[in-house]
Amino acid sequence: MTSLLPFISKTYQAPVWRMEIDEISQTLFLEIRDHVNKQVSFSALSLQHGGVYFEGFTTPERWLTGIEAAYDGVLLLHNYQSATGPIHKGITAIEAVSGKELWSNFTLAFDHLSANGPVVYNAQLQPRKLLLIDVKTGATLRGYEPVIDQPQDNKIVSPQLLPAAEVNNLYLPLSVHANAVHYIGYNSFRIVSLHTLLQEHLEQHLFVYNEEGTLLYHDLLHNAIQKMQPEAFVLHNNQLIYLKNRSGLIVLKL
Repeated sequence: MTSLLPFISKTYQAPVWRMEIDEISQTLFLEIRDHVNKQVSFSALSLQHGGVYFEGFTTPERWLTGIEAAYDGVLLLHNYQSATGPIHKGITAIEAVSGKELWSNFTLAFDHLSANGPVVYNAQLQPRKLLLIDVKTGATLRGYEPVIDQPQDNKIVSPQLLPAAEVNNLYLPLSVHANAVHYIGYNSFRIVSLHTLLQEHLEQHLFVYNEEGTLLYHDLLHNAIQKMQPEAFVLHNNQLIYLKNRSGLIVLKL
């Protein structure tokens, strides 16, 4: 019998393409890409109380946009230079709680996120000069200083990919396809994701056990799939975050 219940459970109308966590405000941002209608939308949820700040948020650019980063309650979006290339251009800042645009700048390009805020550069100037900006206003604070502007620690733990033989059999209730499982041991919890073959198709399952091998939670993540899926879950602080059938978001508190 399972003894864990989802803290957040949401299903979207299209696949979740990317997730980003803002450590300061404890906000989870989602990028949802509807390939049929060529429409990208965004959602923001609180990892503290589980509420939705906004969902179905779209920009004037329907398709060539996406999540860049998140910091201090602000989501940073980018556009693409072309439909066929990966190069980003411009930055638009969206406030998490209200979903309102705070600022935009189409000459700046994002470089990386530091513990002190976003580091950017003017894409029109060479050589490239890195700048630290205020995420709330887009104003330049000073030049980037690598010694003090250390990379932001997102505290996300990804599972290990292990041979099945390295995982206690108590946590493997099904025959493991390809002898590979994703695994995290966290405090008294043992989290396992595996693929199993059923009638010539693969299924992907997620299990959470205690140390004694008692099943606390189980979910079928994918069924009737043709190939093995990438890692199914991540751990952030005491929360297990995963996607189900690509369009369902589940968060468990451990």
